[in-house]
Amino acid sequence: MNYFGQKSDTVKHELFKNRVVLFADLGFNSAPFSLQDNYLLGVNKLDYKNNIRAVLGIGGAYKWFALRIGYALPGNLKSKSEYGNTEYFDVGLRFNIKRTFTNVVIRSYKGYAIKNAYEWNDTLDLEQPNAIMPNVSSTSISANVWYFISKEFKMQAVDGKVGHYTGAAKTWYFKTSLNLFGISNDTSPLIPEELRDSTIDRHHASSVGAIDLGLIPGYAYVNRIKNWQFAVFGGFGGVLQSKFYTKGQTSRGYLGIAPRIDIRFIVGYSKPKYFIMLTSDFDIKSLQIQNLKYNQTYYNLKIIGGFRFHTKKSRQKDWN
Repeated sequence: MNYFGQKSDTVKHELFKNRVVLFADLGFNSAPFSLQDNYLLGVNKLDYKNNIRAVLGIGGAYKWFALRIGYALPGNLKSKSEYGNTEYFDVGLRFNIKRTFTNVVIRSYKGYAIKNAYEWNDTLDLEQPNAIMPNVSSTSISANVWYFISKEFKMQAVDGKVGHYTGAAKTWYFKTSLNLFGISNDTSPLIPEELRDSTIDRHHASSVGAIDLGLIPGYAYVNRIKNWQFAVFGGFGGVLQSKFYTKGQTSRGYLGIAPRIDIRFIVGYSKPKYFIMLTSDFDIKSLQIQNLKYNQTYYNLKIIGGFRFHTKKSRQKDWN
Protein backbone atom coordinates (compact mmCIF):
# COMPACT_ATOMS: atom_id res chain seq x y z
CA MET A 1 0.00 0.00 0.00
CA ASN A 2 1.26 3.46 -0.87
CA TYR A 3 0.98 6.08 1.90
CA PHE A 4 1.50 9.79 1.12
CA GLY A 5 3.05 8.97 -2.27
CA GLN A 6 6.23 7.56 -0.72
CA LYS A 7 6.70 4.59 -3.05
CA SER A 8 8.41 5.18 -6.40
CA ASP A 9 9.29 2.43 -8.87
CA THR A 10 11.10 4.63 -11.41
CA VAL A 11 12.85 8.00 -11.56
CA LYS A 12 10.33 10.33 -13.19
CA HIS A 13 12.50 13.41 -13.57
CA GLU A 14 15.64 14.48 -15.41
CA LEU A 15 18.10 16.99 -13.95
CA PHE A 16 20.67 18.74 -16.14
CA LYS A 17 23.19 19.27 -13.37
CA ASN A 18 26.15 19.69 -15.70
CA ARG A 19 24.55 22.25 -17.99
CA VAL A 20 24.75 26.01 -17.59
CA VAL A 21 21.24 27.48 -17.61
CA LEU A 22 20.65 31.08 -18.72
CA PHE A 23 17.12 32.49 -18.46
CA ALA A 24 15.03 35.65 -18.50
CA ASP A 25 11.54 36.37 -17.21
CA LEU A 26 8.90 39.03 -17.69
CA GLY A 27 5.85 39.53 -15.51
CA PHE A 28 4.37 41.61 -12.73
CA ASN A 29 3.91 41.57 -8.96
CA SER A 30 0.96 42.99 -7.08
CA ALA A 31 -0.21 43.31 -3.47
CA PRO A 32 -3.77 44.69 -3.10
CA PHE A 33 -5.37 44.72 0.35
CA SER A 34 -8.67 45.53 1.99
CA LEU A 35 -9.77 46.90 5.38
CA GLN A 36 -13.22 45.99 6.70
CA ASP A 37 -14.90 47.65 9.69
CA ASN A 38 -17.98 49.66 10.63
CA TYR A 39 -16.98 53.00 9.15
CA LEU A 40 -19.05 56.17 8.92
CA LEU A 41 -21.36 56.95 5.96
CA GLY A 42 -22.41 53.29 5.83
CA VAL A 43 -19.05 52.12 4.43
CA ASN A 44 -17.99 48.61 5.49
CA LYS A 45 -15.02 47.84 3.22
CA LEU A 46 -12.15 49.78 1.64
CA ASP A 47 -10.14 48.29 -1.25
CA TYR A 48 -6.55 49.54 -1.64
CA LYS A 49 -4.90 48.93 -5.03
CA ASN A 50 -1.30 49.45 -6.09
CA ASN A 51 -0.33 50.55 -9.60
CA ILE A 52 1.15 47.55 -11.41
CA ARG A 53 4.48 47.74 -13.24
CA ALA A 54 6.14 45.14 -15.45
CA VAL A 55 9.21 43.43 -13.98
CA LEU A 56 12.12 42.04 -16.02
CA GLY A 57 14.49 39.45 -14.62
CA ILE A 58 17.74 37.93 -15.91
CA GLY A 59 19.48 34.99 -14.27
CA GLY A 60 21.55 31.84 -14.48
CA ALA A 61 21.86 28.49 -12.75
CA TYR A 62 24.47 25.74 -12.51
CA LYS A 63 24.12 22.62 -10.34
CA TRP A 64 22.94 23.85 -6.90
CA PHE A 65 23.64 27.57 -7.52
CA ALA A 66 21.20 30.06 -9.06
CA LEU A 67 21.17 33.85 -9.33
CA ARG A 68 18.49 36.20 -10.65
CA ILE A 69 18.51 39.99 -10.91
CA GLY A 70 15.20 41.75 -11.49
CA TYR A 71 14.05 45.34 -11.85
CA ALA A 72 10.81 47.16 -12.54
CA LEU A 73 10.44 48.59 -16.03
CA PRO A 74 9.50 52.25 -16.54
CA GLY A 75 5.82 53.11 -16.82
CA ASN A 76 2.67 51.90 -15.12
CA LEU A 77 0.15 49.36 -16.41
CA LYS A 78 -2.75 51.31 -14.90
CA SER A 79 -3.64 54.98 -15.27
CA LYS A 80 -1.42 57.13 -13.04
CA SER A 81 -4.22 59.68 -12.62
CA GLU A 82 -6.46 56.96 -11.13
CA TYR A 83 -3.95 54.83 -9.19
CA GLY A 84 -0.96 57.12 -8.65
CA ASN A 85 2.57 55.70 -8.70
CA THR A 86 3.82 52.67 -6.77
CA GLU A 87 7.46 52.20 -5.75
CA TYR A 88 8.61 48.57 -5.68
CA PHE A 89 11.24 46.67 -3.72
CA ASP A 90 11.19 42.92 -4.15
CA VAL A 91 14.05 40.50 -3.44
CA GLY A 92 14.08 36.76 -2.82
CA LEU A 93 16.29 33.79 -2.07
CA ARG A 94 15.35 30.18 -2.86
CA PHE A 95 17.20 26.90 -2.63
CA ASN A 96 16.65 23.13 -2.44
CA ILE A 97 18.17 20.66 0.04
CA LYS A 98 17.10 17.03 -0.39
CA ARG A 99 13.30 16.94 0.13
CA THR A 100 12.94 20.59 1.17
CA PHE A 101 12.37 23.77 -0.80
CA THR A 102 13.11 27.06 0.97
CA ASN A 103 11.91 30.48 -0.15
CA VAL A 104 12.80 33.76 1.62
CA VAL A 105 11.12 36.88 0.20
CA ILE A 106 11.22 40.56 1.19
CA ARG A 107 8.61 42.83 -0.42
CA SER A 108 7.86 46.51 0.04
CA TYR A 109 5.37 48.51 -2.05
CA LYS A 110 4.64 52.22 -1.51
CA GLY A 111 1.79 54.12 -3.16
CA TYR A 112 -1.83 52.96 -3.16
CA ALA A 113 -5.28 54.20 -4.16
CA ILE A 114 -8.64 53.47 -2.51
CA LYS A 115 -10.86 52.17 -5.29
CA ASN A 116 -14.25 53.85 -5.98
CA ALA A 117 -13.78 56.43 -3.23
CA TYR A 118 -16.08 58.76 -5.18
CA GLU A 119 -19.01 56.90 -3.59
CA TRP A 120 -18.31 58.62 -0.26
CA ASN A 121 -15.89 61.45 -1.19
CA ASP A 122 -17.69 64.45 -2.78
CA THR A 123 -14.45 65.80 -4.32
CA LEU A 124 -14.17 62.76 -6.62
CA ASP A 125 -16.29 61.62 -9.57
CA LEU A 126 -16.47 58.90 -12.23
CA GLU A 127 -13.62 60.51 -14.20
CA GLN A 128 -11.36 60.33 -11.14
CA PRO A 129 -13.02 57.72 -8.92
CA ASN A 130 -10.16 56.69 -6.64
CA ALA A 131 -8.53 58.39 -3.64
CA ILE A 132 -4.78 58.34 -4.22
CA MET A 133 -2.73 57.78 -1.04
CA PRO A 134 0.97 58.00 -2.00
CA ASN A 135 2.31 57.38 1.52
CA VAL A 136 0.42 54.14 2.15
CA SER A 137 2.85 51.23 2.03
CA SER A 138 2.82 47.48 2.57
CA THR A 139 5.72 45.32 3.73
CA SER A 140 6.14 41.55 3.93
CA ILE A 141 9.12 39.48 5.10
CA SER A 142 8.45 35.76 4.66
CA ALA A 143 10.51 32.62 5.24
CA ASN A 144 8.84 29.43 4.02
CA VAL A 145 10.04 25.83 3.92
CA TRP A 146 8.20 23.05 2.04
CA TYR A 147 8.96 19.46 3.04
CA PHE A 148 7.88 16.90 0.44
CA ILE A 149 6.96 13.41 1.68
CA SER A 150 7.77 11.68 -1.61
CA LYS A 151 11.41 11.26 -2.63
CA GLU A 152 10.42 11.41 -6.30
CA PHE A 153 9.20 15.01 -6.01
CA LYS A 154 12.07 17.36 -6.91
CA MET A 155 11.43 21.10 -6.91
CA GLN A 156 14.41 21.62 -9.26
CA ALA A 157 12.51 19.65 -11.93
CA VAL A 158 9.13 21.19 -11.08
CA ASP A 159 10.11 24.81 -11.78
CA GLY A 160 11.70 23.75 -15.08
CA LYS A 161 15.04 25.56 -15.08
CA VAL A 162 17.65 22.89 -14.32
CA GLY A 163 15.42 19.93 -15.10
CA HIS A 164 12.00 18.60 -16.00
CA TYR A 165 9.78 15.59 -15.42
CA THR A 166 9.42 12.56 -17.67
CA GLY A 167 6.11 11.46 -16.16
CA ALA A 168 3.70 12.12 -13.33
CA ALA A 169 4.65 12.63 -9.68
CA LYS A 170 2.61 13.58 -6.64
CA THR A 171 3.18 14.11 -2.96
CA TRP A 172 1.76 15.37 0.29
CA TYR A 173 3.82 18.16 1.81
CA PHE A 174 4.13 20.33 4.89
CA LYS A 175 4.88 24.04 4.64
CA THR A 176 6.26 25.91 7.66
CA SER A 177 5.87 29.65 7.45
CA LEU A 178 7.31 32.60 9.39
CA ASN A 179 5.96 36.03 8.41
CA LEU A 180 6.28 39.67 9.40
CA PHE A 181 3.81 41.80 7.47
CA GLY A 182 1.72 44.94 7.66
CA ILE A 183 0.58 48.25 6.20
CA SER A 184 1.18 51.85 7.23
CA ASN A 185 0.56 55.47 6.25
CA ASP A 186 3.61 57.01 7.92
CA THR A 187 2.15 58.81 10.97
CA SER A 188 -1.27 59.56 9.38
CA PRO A 189 -4.37 57.35 9.74
CA LEU A 190 -4.94 54.68 7.12
CA ILE A 191 -8.67 55.49 7.06
CA PRO A 192 -9.78 58.76 5.38
CA GLU A 193 -11.08 61.45 7.72
CA GLU A 194 -14.71 61.40 6.56
CA LEU A 195 -15.03 57.69 7.46
CA ARG A 196 -13.36 57.75 10.89
CA ASP A 197 -15.44 57.47 14.06
CA SER A 198 -13.76 59.61 16.73
CA THR A 199 -14.86 57.18 19.46
CA ILE A 200 -13.23 54.12 17.84
CA ASP A 201 -9.48 54.02 18.42
CA ARG A 202 -8.58 51.60 15.59
CA HIS A 203 -10.17 53.92 12.98
CA HIS A 204 -7.24 56.28 13.64
CA ALA A 205 -4.49 53.66 13.33
CA SER A 206 -1.52 54.61 11.16
CA SER A 207 -0.28 51.02 10.87
CA VAL A 208 -1.63 47.49 11.18
CA GLY A 209 0.46 44.32 11.14
CA ALA A 210 1.40 40.96 12.57
CA ILE A 211 4.10 38.39 13.17
CA ASP A 212 2.93 34.84 12.68
CA LEU A 213 4.24 31.28 12.65
CA GLY A 214 2.30 28.42 11.15
CA LEU A 215 2.06 25.04 9.49
CA ILE A 216 0.23 24.35 6.23
CA PRO A 217 -0.26 20.77 5.00
CA GLY A 218 -0.92 20.38 1.29
CA TYR A 219 -0.76 18.30 -1.86
CA ALA A 220 1.31 18.78 -5.03
CA TYR A 221 1.06 17.20 -8.47
CA VAL A 222 3.32 17.49 -11.53
CA ASN A 223 3.20 15.84 -14.95
CA ARG A 224 4.85 16.19 -18.36
CA ILE A 225 3.04 15.05 -21.50
CA LYS A 226 4.69 15.42 -24.92
CA ASN A 227 7.11 18.07 -23.58
CA TRP A 228 4.27 20.04 -21.93
CA GLN A 229 4.71 20.19 -18.15
CA PHE A 230 2.30 21.44 -15.50
CA ALA A 231 2.32 21.52 -11.70
CA VAL A 232 -0.14 22.62 -9.04
CA PHE A 233 0.22 23.08 -5.27
CA GLY A 234 -2.67 23.47 -2.85
CA GLY A 235 -2.62 23.61 0.94
CA PHE A 236 -4.63 24.87 3.87
CA GLY A 237 -3.54 25.39 7.48
CA GLY A 238 -3.24 27.99 10.21
CA VAL A 239 -0.84 30.31 12.02
CA LEU A 240 -0.33 31.54 15.56
CA GLN A 241 -0.36 35.29 15.34
CA SER A 242 0.86 38.29 17.31
CA LYS A 243 -1.03 41.24 15.78
CA PHE A 244 -1.12 44.96 16.49
CA TYR A 245 -2.17 48.40 15.39
CA THR A 246 -0.48 51.72 16.09
CA LYS A 247 -2.07 55.11 16.73
CA GLY A 248 0.39 57.94 17.25
CA GLN A 249 2.99 56.71 19.75
CA THR A 250 0.74 53.99 21.16
CA SER A 251 0.53 50.37 19.97
CA ARG A 252 -2.02 47.79 21.03
CA GLY A 253 -1.18 44.11 20.63
CA TYR A 254 -3.29 40.94 20.53
CA LEU A 255 -2.76 37.19 20.19
CA GLY A 256 -4.80 34.94 17.94
CA ILE A 257 -4.90 32.39 15.15
CA ALA A 258 -5.61 32.85 11.45
CA PRO A 259 -6.15 30.56 8.43
CA ARG A 260 -3.56 30.31 5.64
CA ILE A 261 -3.81 29.06 2.05
CA ASP A 262 -0.89 27.89 -0.11
CA ILE A 263 -1.51 28.12 -3.89
CA ARG A 264 1.02 27.80 -6.74
CA PHE A 265 0.72 27.08 -10.49
CA ILE A 266 3.40 26.27 -13.08
CA VAL A 267 2.81 25.31 -16.72
CA GLY A 268 5.10 25.30 -19.75
CA TYR A 269 7.10 23.55 -22.45
CA SER A 270 10.47 21.94 -21.82
CA LYS A 271 13.05 20.10 -23.92
CA PRO A 272 16.66 19.32 -22.94
CA LYS A 273 18.04 22.38 -24.76
CA TYR A 274 15.45 25.00 -23.80
CA PHE A 275 12.28 25.71 -21.81
CA ILE A 276 9.50 28.26 -21.44
CA MET A 277 7.27 28.39 -18.35
CA LEU A 278 4.34 30.40 -17.06
CA THR A 279 4.37 30.59 -13.26
CA SER A 280 2.16 32.14 -10.60
CA ASP A 281 2.00 31.98 -6.83
CA PHE A 282 -0.17 33.60 -4.17
CA ASP A 283 0.84 34.67 -0.66
CA ILE A 284 -2.36 35.43 1.24
CA LYS A 285 -2.16 37.41 4.52
CA SER A 286 -4.96 38.15 6.98
CA LEU A 287 -5.69 39.25 10.53
CA GLN A 288 -8.63 40.43 12.61
CA ILE A 289 -8.56 42.86 15.55
CA GLN A 290 -12.01 43.34 17.09
CA ASN A 291 -14.22 44.29 14.09
CA LEU A 292 -11.24 45.28 11.92
CA LYS A 293 -10.41 42.73 9.20
CA TYR A 294 -7.24 43.16 7.15
CA ASN A 295 -6.76 40.91 4.09
CA GLN A 296 -3.93 41.13 1.56
CA THR A 297 -2.75 38.98 -1.34
CA TYR A 298 0.79 39.18 -2.64
CA TYR A 299 0.84 37.51 -6.04
CA ASN A 300 2.89 37.37 -9.21
CA LEU A 301 2.49 36.15 -12.76
CA LYS A 302 5.46 35.77 -15.08
CA ILE A 303 6.71 33.96 -18.16
CA ILE A 304 10.22 32.45 -17.99
CA GLY A 305 12.32 31.27 -20.91
CA GLY A 306 15.84 29.96 -21.08
CA PHE A 307 18.49 27.74 -22.63
CA ARG A 308 20.50 24.89 -21.13
CA PHE A 309 24.06 24.96 -22.52
CA HIS A 310 26.44 22.01 -22.58
CA THR A 311 29.67 22.09 -20.64
CA LYS A 312 32.64 19.88 -21.53
CA LYS A 313 31.61 17.44 -18.83
CA SER A 314 28.00 17.23 -20.03
CA ARG A 315 29.13 16.65 -23.64
CA GLN A 316 31.30 13.74 -22.57
CA LYS A 317 28.37 12.26 -20.66
CA ASP A 318 26.05 12.58 -23.68
CA TRP A 319 28.63 10.94 -26.00
CA ASN A 320 29.06 8.03 -23.62
